[in-house]
Amino acid sequence: MDLRFTPEEQAFRDEVRGWVAANLPADISFKVKHALRLDKSDHQRWARILGKQGWHGWAWPKAFGGPGWNAVQRHLFEEECALAGAPRIVPFGPVMVAPVIMAFGSPEQQRRFLPGIMSGEVWWSQGYSEPGSGSDLASLKCKAERRGDKYIVNGQKTWTTLGQHGDWIFCLVRTDTSGKPQTGISFLLIDMKSPGVSVRPIITMDGEHEVNEVWFDNVEVPADQLVGEENKGWTYAKYLLAHERTNIADVNRAKRELERLKRVAQAEGLMGNGSDDLRWRDRIAQVEVDVVALEMMVLRVLSAEKSGKQSLDVAGLLKIRGSELQQQYTELMMLIGGPLVRAFVFEAMEAGWQGDHVGAAHLAPLASTYFNTRKTTIYGGSNEVQKNIVAQTVLGS
Repeated sequence: MDLRFTPEEQAFRDEVRGWVAANLPADISFKVKHALRLDKSDHQRWARILGKQGWHGWAWPKAFGGPGWNAVQRHLFEEECALAGAPRIVPFGPVMVAPVIMAFGSPEQQRRFLPGIMSGEVWWSQGYSEPGSGSDLASLKCKAERRGDKYIVNGQKTWTTLGQHGDWIFCLVRTDTSGKPQTGISFLLIDMKSPGVSVRPIITMDGEHEVNEVWFDNVEVPADQLVGEENKGWTYAKYLLAHERTNIADVNRAKRELERLKRVAQAEGLMGNGSDDLRWRDRIAQVEVDVVALEMMVLRVLSAEKSGKQSLDVAGLLKIRGSELQQQYTELMMLIGGPLVRAFVFEAMEAGWQGDHVGAAHLAPLASTYFNTRKTTIYGGSNEVQKNIVAQTVLGS
């Protein structure tokens, strides 16, 4: 197993780094590096810039308009974007529903939906979780009844991330109740402007409107917006979740946040300039070791893919370790900041206050970031459930 990058891969990295430096808006990069609030226009502006380059679907094959990069090139692209301070690409369109449409959608669906995803013009949301159906996703109850050439959808989805911005939503719906729960689920693409769709905000403990409830009240969905076959949606859902869980690990963001952790520690006088506090230094060193270990796991997967070997199904492992690490470094940053750490006070931040008058600008968003990352071990399949899956599929127990 060779974890070193080839000269050609290094040259590719340099090309991506140069392009990102020339095209990433400085104001967006500043917000990302300082954990400031990103709005829809920030996300979509970067998505459109990538779309013009043909890189918003950076993991897509050439047959569907993507760059056709291999696994190593995709990793290097993600790493250079993260280190430059680019926002995480909102994954619901290019990373999650697009691969499903490519693999299981009709040619007409591919022509209809993929261009808008690549261009960054169309914002997709995910309709999976329901009250009481999160980790036990197969128990979902949102119902779609076939009537002629359309489905009538009734029910609710919850924790719909950024659903307030959505143009379209891909949904798992119940189309049959006669057999096992997994065998009666279908995968629908729904226009969120359809009559009967309503979005209600859920304000999280950090004060942010990031997640939502989405309600469907006799929503008419054309039958040609069913992906694949009716009652085969569970197969498509599992295919999508493998992409989601790998994306959650996000080792590249962890590397960027490690540097931020060190900056916070230096600003608080705990590192550098001869003022090292050994206890804090050891804790930061442990985080760095964990980031490197996660990166080695990712590189092992890339090496296996590059050599053509069948790698283990490690999406669950990556999700478990990556999400735990996100909680680890955000908690440590908040502990270092101490009493000056505050959650977002949006009115103050919109007015330009970032803690400047007390010399604490680097601390202002840390509590909010900490609160927000409490969810990472739950969404995308809770870590407890993922550990059971790993035990069964990887360890064979």
